[in-house]
Amino acid sequence: MLTRRIDVLMALSPLRKSLVAACAGAIAALGQAPFDLWPLTLIGLAVVHLMASALPRPLQVARLWWAAGAGYFAVALSWIVEPFLVDIQTHGWMAPFALIFMAAGMALFWGAAGGLARFVAAGRGFRFALATTLTFVLIGYLRGLVFTGFPWALPGHVLISTPAVQWAQWMGAMGLGALIFLFATSLPLIWAAPLKRGLAWCAALAVVMAGGALLTPPTADLTGRPIIRIVQPNVPQHEKWDRMLAPQHFDRTLSLTAQGIDPANPPALVVWPETSVPAWLEEVPHLMPTLSQAASGQPMVFGINRGEGQRIFNAMALLGEGGEVRDVYDKHHLVPFGEYIPLGDLLGDLGLPGLSQRTGNGFSAGSGPRLMDIPGVGSALPLICYEGVFPRDIAGAPGRPDFLLLITNDAWFGKVSGPYQHLAQARLRAIEQGLPMIRAANTGISALIDPAGRLSGAMPLGTAGVRDLPLPPANLPTPYARIGDLPIAALVLLCLGVLVFGNRRRSAST
Repeated sequence: MLTRRIDVLMALSPLRKSLVAACAGAIAALGQAPFDLWPLTLIGLAVVHLMASALPRPLQVARLWWAAGAGYFAVALSWIVEPFLVDIQTHGWMAPFALIFMAAGMALFWGAAGGLARFVAAGRGFRFALATTLTFVLIGYLRGLVFTGFPWALPGHVLISTPAVQWAQWMGAMGLGALIFLFATSLPLIWAAPLKRGLAWCAALAVVMAGGALLTPPTADLTGRPIIRIVQPNVPQHEKWDRMLAPQHFDRTLSLTAQGIDPANPPALVVWPETSVPAWLEEVPHLMPTLSQAASGQPMVFGINRGEGQRIFNAMALLGEGGEVRDVYDKHHLVPFGEYIPLGDLLGDLGLPGLSQRTGNGFSAGSGPRLMDIPGVGSALPLICYEGVFPRDIAGAPGRPDFLLLITNDAWFGKVSGPYQHLAQARLRAIEQGLPMIRAANTGISALIDPAGRLSGAMPLGTAGVRDLPLPPANLPTPYARIGDLPIAALVLLCLGVLVFGNRRRSAST
């Protein structure tokens, strides 16, 4: 029966095969937030793998997986059009091109992984399924590194909505990706012995889910823990930098900050989102006492831009008692083409000053990950928006913090999928590290996340509000926090080497 189904698929023209693969990839993307239909990810990937298993040449398999990747990323990254719709008259025409080029570009990684899998293993059996799993895990890891990285919508992220996400304490996103591809690529093998292999497949899936549930840390006792006030102003992106409306939004955020505070027992820390003060830090020292007063004199963190010579930075400022700026963190992992132009300074030296970061055309990167000591609360690892999707930015900190502090402005991402995917990755970072996270987002979703990835006090997308929430204690460092991705990447390379060596021995014997 399986052979007949493969023959039907293989009888299609190359164009129709690509269209089927693209549709399967699009279906697989529905496992990502906010849909969280992770079984569809398994089915979509299984269909593409089934088709790829009948193709003998690496280039053929690469083309098929590229088509699948194009469909997958077109759905998973559909939020990429949202920034171009903020000023639709000026930039709206770019939106479809941005999605097309992004989906086609990201699909190249899937094409490379598929072609490499066929190079490593011939045939249709378990060896090819294992090779496909290993190459996709490896390419997913490289996607987080190449051109500063973009590890968004990794297949393993579909497990964030399931108990299996707790395996990230040991294996991170790479391990979750391995689980997804192992189950997806083994699905077609069930037809050879439906009862026996089907039961084994279901039992393995149940073990993974049950094991994740057993790994889930218990809820901590929050008695006496510092209270964090998270402010969500909900300022629409098209109004954020409007000079006429900025004072109104600023006053409303101040009002939310001071709302219901007991002067005798104020929160230990007040957190505002990214660029929540629509001004330059060096130009508004007169506003600092006003901010401090709204926070009842307690420490306060807010996002703001700042300048240094001709360079500009996306910053997080810590306000102490009396309105004194005690510390400033500059975002170091910037969004390519969104916050800066790659090689902008070099292009400026070549006579294109409009692309140079040195002349203020684009943000400059900060010095790197570091800790921020907040009196009465503890040591924080500051993260601004995009930095929350990179495990290595957390691992690169000079020490282990007491908590993660993420401020973001997800108004750029619209209201359909982008903010939910960003939140899901924040939950994953907390689980990987065994650390709580404070997450303040301009338009949502703001929340406090415990080390098990559980949300507390989540404010819905598109609403303004304030939450006073106890900060959970950190857990002991997880195995993943201790070892990171490199040992897993090395193990993947070793397994691929064993497969290649086994193929050569088989060829020699033949």
